Amino acid sequence: MKFKPILANVILVFSIASIFGCSNGVKTPTDKAEVNSQPSTATTANNTTTNTNVDTKTDKIKFKTEGGSDLFALKQQADGAKLVDGNNKELARIKLDKPGRIKFKDAADKVLGYVVTEKDSWKLENPDKKQTSYILRKQNNDAYQLEDSAKKIVYQIKRRNDGWEIINTNNQLVYRVKIKAEKKSLINGSQKTIFSTKSALSPIAFTCLGFDVLTREEQMALAYAVNLTGGK
Repeated sequence: MKFKPILANVILVFSIASIFGCSNGVKTPTDKAEVNSQPSTATTANNTTTNTNVDTKTDKIKFKTEGGSDLFALKQQADGAKLVDGNNKELARIKLDKPGRIKFKDAADKVLGYVVTEKDSWKLENPDKKQTSYILRKQNNDAYQLEDSAKKIVYQIKRRNDGWEIINTNNQLVYRVKIKAEKKSLINGSQKTIFSTKSALSPIAFTCLGFDVLTREEQMALAYAVNLTGGK
């Protein structure tokens, strides 16, 4: 009868050891997701390390209206990304042309232009690469400005407590970008939400989608390039 307490203790010790052994040796689904969600990197011509994934958490970034309808989306591809409308119709393809240069084409494979990344700036080039149409430039005060081909300011992009704001040449608010957790919303001067997204797209990259002087394809190509460098 004296052996029963000893045997019970031995069984208890082995049970605890087996529990800790399993918890330390086997990755949970969450652990696996964290391991697999690490972004791949590349280096531009200016030796700037960039993330090659637009969003490391999903292969599709959806942009929705205030009512919840799909407006457009960015699908990750093996060699870049594809822009589609709310009906999943292809609008453009975005690819890395060479280090520091993004190429974007329409659905018919026609080159629409390029985005060239340089130190603290991103240039939108025409399809023939001979002319720069717009430049997004980072300022010393952590603000940005969009310039035209003559280097005249089109928009000023300034920080605010809850995100960013886009100001025109008349010093009027065009849009503000509100950030709440992972949700980013583009809101016009009348406080109406134009669209929003829940993704890891950087806030300054999302702000590029409020540049009305650009086409949607140009906006997204610029946003893609800016996101690769984190806006730096």
